[in-house]
Amino acid sequence: MNPVITIALSKGRIFDETLPLLAAAGIEVTEDPDKSRKLILPTSRGDTRVVLVRATDVPTYVEHGGADLGVVGLDTLIEHGGAGLYQPLDLKIARCRMSVAVRADFDYAAAVKQGSRIRVATKYTEIARQHFADKGVHVDLIKLYGSMELAPLTGLADAIVDLVSTGSTLKANQLVEVEHIMDISSRLVVNQAALKLKRGPVRRLIDAFAKAVT
Repeated sequence: MNPVITIALSKGRIFDETLPLLAAAGIEVTEDPDKSRKLILPTSRGDTRVVLVRATDVPTYVEHGGADLGVVGLDTLIEHGGAGLYQPLDLKIARCRMSVAVRADFDYAAAVKQGSRIRVATKYTEIARQHFADKGVHVDLIKLYGSMELAPLTGLADAIVDLVSTGSTLKANQLVEVEHIMDISSRLVVNQAALKLKRGPVRRLIDAFAKAVT
């Protein structure tokens, strides 16, 4: 009997953009996550299933064996640390960028030049800490979990570090991008033990994904 392969995905853009890659590997998710209340979704292959977890939990599930493989944004991977995970592929899906943004009337360049201490609100504290340390900019990081755009508008912070896709949310809130930190896309991550114990089916999946990406 073939071992069961479990793939961890998060709902939303990553799930939607992973479906064509799964299709290329001959796998179809047979239930719509938006209509089903199930957290473990069956697929067209009896030996493969999809578990739905929060985006931030995907690396943890894969690292500790709750899933054999997962698809996760580079931003989440950096914040998690990524240790203990095999990362064979950049899947080039769910693309966006990590940027610094401020209120349109805040002179960010002058604040940096003067060596002012800048208050930065972000969910991505590791990425922000590294970015400002590399630039030699002094910052106080304020960890938030949502609605980053509110922080500069309410005076909680001078700047935010956040994911930007089209930039329309920033624009709607009178914020402007002042620095591009890095491009973000989603990565395939694999559990180290599964790579050995379920080598055949895991390798086949990795190869099918690799073909579909190139």
